[in-house]
Amino acid sequence: MERVLTIVGARPQFVKAAPLVAALRKRFAHTLLHTGQHFDDAMSGTFFRELGIPKPQIHLGLSGGSHGAMTGAMLAGIEEALTRVKPAMVIVLGDTNSTLAGALAAAKLHIPVAHVEAGLRSFDMKMPEEVNRRLTDHVSSLLFCPTKLAAFNLAREGVREGVFVVGDVMTDVLRKMTRPARAALAKMEVPKDYYFATVHRQENTDDKSRLRSILEGLGRLPHPVVLPLHPRTRARLKAFKLAVPSNVRTMDPVSYTGSLGLIIGSHAVLTDSGGLQKEAFLLARPCITLRDTTEWMETLSGGANRLVGSDTRTILLAARAIDRKPPRVRPGAIYGDGRTAERIARRIESHLAR
Repeated sequence: MERVLTIVGARPQFVKAAPLVAALRKRFAHTLLHTGQHFDDAMSGTFFRELGIPKPQIHLGLSGGSHGAMTGAMLAGIEEALTRVKPAMVIVLGDTNSTLAGALAAAKLHIPVAHVEAGLRSFDMKMPEEVNRRLTDHVSSLLFCPTKLAAFNLAREGVREGVFVVGDVMTDVLRKMTRPARAALAKMEVPKDYYFATVHRQENTDDKSRLRSILEGLGRLPHPVVLPLHPRTRARLKAFKLAVPSNVRTMDPVSYTGSLGLIIGSHAVLTDSGGLQKEAFLLARPCITLRDTTEWMETLSGGANRLVGSDTRTILLAARAIDRKPPRVRPGAIYGDGRTAERIARRIESHLAR
């Protein structure tokens, strides 16, 4: 039986890995490698338990530092693991430093790479994630695109071989997790009518003026705001001596089912997270994205998702527009039919059998 190795490291990847690892284990000897990029229980352990992901056989314990230092350390650690395990293929997910390090380590060892969530583009090279996803796509042998637009993006860059439109593994997850999410929401103490907000992206948290402007926007919204604080955000608030507005209720990072539950029960979602934009769309909740660009272009249709950057006035205008005319969010099958993981596993099996 062929051995394949999947690399994860950050919270969004744990979600995507849940259905994929289950599908891969039916067909291959499988090794799960965790870089440690997100390492504490709230950001890692709880996701593995809730989603039924097996304990990683390899845990590098690497986190913190600059993008270069982190990626370099991961590259060395992953290379050593691949030399020892000798997988027939390496699977990477998304667009984190763990994704790029895994793809580069495998490519340099001439191990074929499969990229899950290939072809996404925000066209903003200031985003570390955009750099990671572009470079990963160009060293991958199999490119699994969530949508036709993602495949079109690859074609424009001259990448046409090994490209497959398979849907999105997050759709697989949500089909199974909606009921537990509602149960998790029922146990949480939240206001009757609230916005669910998250702010963690470097360009927002590391820029005092942007973070202050976002906080001011949240503070002037017409309903209370529930804001789980990412460790980076909490640290920046303290460093910048920024006060959280009185209508914003902060809490520690929530579990995956807790996060989904907060989306389901919310008046609207405000976020700079790529994954949360898509989850809001799939769960038919309006979203206001605290970024200037998005890789999830399909979510913008019909005002389901609105790009506002960090400007206070624009945030408030988007919230008023939602109140004035709530968007009809209709995800349909844009992001797949809930069988994406099985489709990917079969395609990898076919590729390795050649």
